[in-house]
Order: sequence, then structure tokens, then C-alpha cells
Amino acid sequence: MEQVIRQIRELESVNSLSKHEQIVQGILNAINEKVITKGEMLPSVNKMIQELGFARETIVKAYKELIHSGIIESKNRLGYFVATEDIQQELKVALVIYAFDTFQETFYESFRNGLGDNIQLDIFFHHNNYNTFDNIINNIRGKYGMYVIAPIPNAGTPGLLRLLPVNRVLLVDRYIRTKEKYSYIVQEFRESSYDAFCKLKDKIKKFEQFVFFFRTDNSAEPIEILESFNDFVRDHKVNAVIRDNYEPGSLEKGKVYFTIHNLELWEMLKDTKSKGFVLGRDVGFISHNDDIIKEIIFDGVTTFSTDFSLMGRKAADFIVKKEKIREVLPTVLIERNSL
Repeated sequence: MEQVIRQIRELESVNSLSKHEQIVQGILNAINEKVITKGEMLPSVNKMIQELGFARETIVKAYKELIHSGIIESKNRLGYFVATEDIQQELKVALVIYAFDTFQETFYESFRNGLGDNIQLDIFFHHNNYNTFDNIINNIRGKYGMYVIAPIPNAGTPGLLRLLPVNRVLLVDRYIRTKEKYSYIVQEFRESSYDAFCKLKDKIKKFEQFVFFFRTDNSAEPIEILESFNDFVRDHKVNAVIRDNYEPGSLEKGKVYFTIHNLELWEMLKDTKSKGFVLGRDVGFISHNDDIIKEIIFDGVTTFSTDFSLMGRKAADFIVKKEKIREVLPTVLIERNSL
């Protein structure tokens, strides 16, 4: 019983939760973490009053809500008992990601479908803004049974993550080094990018220059890809240049372009058409993060990418099965007509 009280007390710092919501979520968390199991007795109302200092009406309201949901049951004159450990219908999951780009939508659809119908999923976007990320984490902590988070590479991120229970957090997409042993399903950027460039070396060297658009002031862009690009052009003596962004209309023959951003890719493809260039001969394109549009448009754009649908399915398995996972998904090079 003391452990159940402790689970409820952990939520006291969450100002947005009412006292009866603290009790409900605390008990759900205790069942979810197998602190208390089916058939075991919960603290009595008097015990809760004594330990928490909450009003009797508040505690009774929380117990009635859990009884109505079928999570606990009241046995006459004996007390309240856990009725089931299957609390999926009550499980609330917070998904915190960058934005709804095409590849992240692929992840979301796969993740949502894998959860089934009995789990509430709320989605939050931090847009790679640390202040927004900070506000989201502080607003959602204590309100959800599980947290799936695409973290921002920032010195403050490990401290923010510590506000959440380690065993209820899954990090996705980007790996963040922390002292805590969080579960994660992420992609790797340094070795996989270098390997992709090397496999494309002969096609890249057909062009006069290799142009990479990379915003050094934007942590949404993995610095490891920039490092791999620099290593590749040095090791293989490739004429290359790094630019902050693509200026519409500036597309030139004899160059192969690499961008992480879809909007830049669409602008370059638009200019390819308007200038009458032949893709793969006059200009070349390489893109990061594959999706169905890049498979179809202009007979296909060469990409290297992890499988975001697989990432979504594995993330859903983590929520449903509650089994720890630490996995780096492979990156796959897909060669198409653009190079």
C-alpha cells in the first residue's frame, strides 16, 4: 500500500492535475508498473486521508471513477481491490515530435495503427524549439501513462527528460546521451551517411560539384551528416560546397545537390522543370528521409533513409508489451532516377 501512496505523491508537483486526478493516475501507474496486481487491496479511504491529507469526497470520487472503468472493485466491508491489470482502455500516451513532415506522418500512422483502439493518443509538436519543448514536457508530465518523445539535441534536454519516469519513456528518431537508461528506437547518422555517399561516389563524381544545403544554426539537422559529408569529400577528393539554403531559381547544370529539407527539394525540382534540365544528366539530387512522393516524382529521387513505418510499429509494440528496447534501425540507400 505504501508504494501506491508513493505513486500518487509523485504527481503532487503536477499543478494541472486535480487531487482526484492524481489519485486515479497514481493508481493506474501503480498497476501499469505492477506495483500492485489483480486481487490486491488498495489503501482504505481513511488511510488515504491520513497519508495524503485529501478530503474524503475527493478520494471517494477517484475510487468511484476507477470502479466505473472496471479497474478496481469494492467488496462490501472489506475495501477496494484491483479488478484487472488490463488497463489499456485507460492508458493515455503522449507523443512529442518535431512536426508533421511526410516521414513523421508515416511514423505516426504506423504507430497509431499499432496501438489499437483502446489507447488514447495525444500528439504535441515542438518544432525543434527548445522553449516549446520545455513547456510541453512540463505540461504533460504526470498526466500520461507513457511518453514517446523525439528529443531536441540540447544541453537542457536530459534534465527535462528526468521529470518523467524512466520506465515510461521511449525516445524515437534521435539518440540523446543521458545518465538514465531510457528505451529508444532511433536512427544513426554518421556512419550510415558516409556509407551512402561512398556507394554513390561514381555517380556523384560525374558532376562538377557536390552541393550540400545545411543550416548550421538549426539543431534539427543532424551535425553527424555534415561531418560525414566533409569526411567523404575529403577522402575522395570531391569538389564540394556547403550552403545555408537553396535560393529559388539558382539551380545550375553540372551540379549534384543534397538536401535534408523537402521544401528545398520541391523548389529544385520545380526549377529543373522550368529550366528544361534533364534529371540525372544535367543535374542530380540526393535527399534524406524517404517517402512515397520521392518514389514517384520525376520517376524517383535517390534517398537514404531509415524505415519510419518500422519505427512506428516498434514504438507501438513498446507501449503495448511494455518491454524495454534499445535499438538503432538501419539506414537504407534507395537509388533512383535523380542521380
